[in-house]
Amino acid sequence: MGSWMIALAAGAFCIGMTEFLPMGLLPDIAHGLDVSIPAAGNLVTVYALGVVVGGPLMVALTINRPRKATLLGLMAVFTLGNILCALAPNYLTLAIARIFTALSHGSFFGIAAVVALYLAPPGQGNRALALMFTGLTMANVLGVPLGTLLGQETSWRIPFWSVALAGAAAIYATWRFVPDLSAMPKPDIRKEMHAVFQPNVLLAMAITAIGFAGVFTIFTYITPILEDMSGLSPRNVSAMLIAMGIAATIGLNIGGKMADWKLLPTIALSLSGMALLGILFAWSMQFMLASIMTAFIWGMVSFAVGPGLQTNAMSQAGDSPLMASTINQSAFNLGNAGGAFLGGSVIHFGLGLPSVALASAAVAICGVLLTLYSMRQYGKTTS
Repeated sequence: MGSWMIALAAGAFCIGMTEFLPMGLLPDIAHGLDVSIPAAGNLVTVYALGVVVGGPLMVALTINRPRKATLLGLMAVFTLGNILCALAPNYLTLAIARIFTALSHGSFFGIAAVVALYLAPPGQGNRALALMFTGLTMANVLGVPLGTLLGQETSWRIPFWSVALAGAAAIYATWRFVPDLSAMPKPDIRKEMHAVFQPNVLLAMAITAIGFAGVFTIFTYITPILEDMSGLSPRNVSAMLIAMGIAATIGLNIGGKMADWKLLPTIALSLSGMALLGILFAWSMQFMLASIMTAFIWGMVSFAVGPGLQTNAMSQAGDSPLMASTINQSAFNLGNAGGAFLGGSVIHFGLGLPSVALASAAVAICGVLLTLYSMRQYGKTTS
């Protein structure tokens, strides 16, 4: 793909890492700023709100700006936001800094996805998206645990400084390796907004939200599943998370290649596999070896759906994909939050950790049904 893909993946890694970084540092942040742990947890929530609002807003404000300059500007916002987080003297300042940082999230991924498809060789667009989203996946599975360890050993502020430094490196990589994009078609904000509200595009975003809700119903609670049900030690759970990161990376690349071949069938197949593995996991999680094998395969199959979900929203929008690409990032975040809420509700009502996997399977089945409906109604508009 070229060095430009490494630059985009580096930006995805940095932004993905900062989104969930507070999750592993909640006690440290709460103690350092003299707030409760639930209040510290709201730092993840306000970031998500910033993504939902900031993505479309930033795209609207920058829609006529050169794409490369816009990517550089968004990375600068992100880097400055992390510096402000590291310097925050109190909780309110940190929350505001988190919202400021989130402004670049959805718009970066939305624009970067369009750029990746534009620069990719013919017939390899979904593979390009998969490689870019590998950075995001590795941030969740590897970057956040490493940031947590660093913050616990030093100060919760140090990981934010580290991400800011990585952001500066990503800015340089984008400036150095992403080619001139002045030949890209200029988007029309009215056409972009009109495309977003078409039924086929809204359905594509619903599939995205439901699909990733199925992923995060399990993934959010994978640590207690592996510790309490499968009997893994905390150290072995960390190793398993790394293994699942590798599995997710493999799945992203396989899913990207398959989506270049058949888009909607690949989404339906991935979600079907997620449902079947969720049902299997509900049984296998009580046996250590079977649980490890199932979790690895589940990670590969579940994350294989990611590139197709992004391309589906963009393809359904026709020649106006920018706003659809950006708002689809909000759908991903909605799915993340919805999956975590569903899994937490299952646990709260005492249904047990195996029921978390069954809930994930049920959500995935809903995604399959919506995808089949989309194939029947709008399949001709996608590749």
